[in-house]
Amino acid sequence: MDLSINCGGIKSPNPFWLASGPPSNSAYQNCKAFEQGWGGTVWKTIGSPVMNVCNRLGGFNYNGQKLMGINNIELISDRSIETNLKEIAETKRLWQDRAVVVSLMVEARKEVWQDIVKRSIDTGADGLELNYGCPHGMSERGMGSAVGQVPEYCEMITNWVTEVSTIPVLVKLTPNVSNIQTPARAAKAAGADGISLINTINSIMGVNLDTFELYPSVGGKSSHGGLAGPIVKPIALHLLSQVAIDPNVNLPISGIGGISNWKDALEFILLGADSIQVCTAVMLHGFRIVEDMIEGLSNWMEEKGYTSLEQVRGKALPKLDDFGSLNLLHKTAARINQDKCIQCNLCYIACEDGSHQCIDLRKTYDREQTIVREEDCVGCGLCSIVCPVDGCISMVQLDDGSKVQTWNGLLQQFKSQGKELTWDNLREFQQKTRGNCKL
Repeated sequence: MDLSINCGGIKSPNPFWLASGPPSNSAYQNCKAFEQGWGGTVWKTIGSPVMNVCNRLGGFNYNGQKLMGINNIELISDRSIETNLKEIAETKRLWQDRAVVVSLMVEARKEVWQDIVKRSIDTGADGLELNYGCPHGMSERGMGSAVGQVPEYCEMITNWVTEVSTIPVLVKLTPNVSNIQTPARAAKAAGADGISLINTINSIMGVNLDTFELYPSVGGKSSHGGLAGPIVKPIALHLLSQVAIDPNVNLPISGIGGISNWKDALEFILLGADSIQVCTAVMLHGFRIVEDMIEGLSNWMEEKGYTSLEQVRGKALPKLDDFGSLNLLHKTAARINQDKCIQCNLCYIACEDGSHQCIDLRKTYDREQTIVREEDCVGCGLCSIVCPVDGCISMVQLDDGSKVQTWNGLLQQFKSQGKELTWDNLREFQQKTRGNCKL
């Protein structure tokens, strides 16, 4: 399998890069990661002097599952720029076939940005990543997400960088915006070679119910931090797709956010990512996870008959559409496999109290059974996702797929017939269509 990639001019033997963070903080760590098989690294952000606090990490656990998310109030590298640049140069000299990208963040002054860009290029690095996403500590100083949230700043600083950069420039965006496409377009206008997303999400991890302190606690106080880990993956996939489908951006994308295994990585690639950045999973499980990522992705490609990632990238994007284009006549209902049912009744409770009261409890000679009334089932799928037994509850298609009516089309139809959008008109349409679409 050909797993090699080219992300905005930055090449690597596979798509798996360390994301800018604690695992990519030093030459020792990055070289160790390359020995394990990582295709690239984005060096932990270097720039303005900082002093980190402790504690600076907080964990989000739910229902017995540890670390579904991690919140951090850690800042950029607290090692000097000189030390980092020296180690970047040494790492690139030792690993010429791997991608070494330098993440940068300094104060919003042209001469300061252009100076650090030139010094970074002198290391032999393959590319730059401009950190416009840090949601804490740096944004309070006019850096990080304070730049990513203002398209004009994003474009201005990126322009400063692209004026002098002779290597590819990626712009790392913050998810803490109302529309991710706006800063992405600003980066494109300024000549960026690619987009990295997402950075961490503004968050507070919780409150100690005895001391009333927030997590993590720094001498009894805390601050908002950046949320990462598996919990952010759905948000990252959404924002990735929004940039990938925007014709006004049309740039390579380095995907970040909650990637823990090869399946997560593949989902990002199917939605348009060129490279994949991983941080939290490495912090929890070590650099060795890349071996399973490479093997799993390669095996999947072989099974499906693909020989390169170029054949796979973005294949899920045609399946993405707005609500108004979805088929209103598509009809499903839940069916319960009684042979697999363990009588936990979670589906009944969920439907009875949280949905549409379409499941009955019926007593048989030896037990109670959960029975779906298909004529009343609205096809929401809640019962199937709360069921703890795989394959016990299936959402079965009841229409034959021959009839299609979208919300946009329905509104146009009402308009052409001189009808207004009223509850009565909608009810009439539903009775004439969905009521007759069962096989």
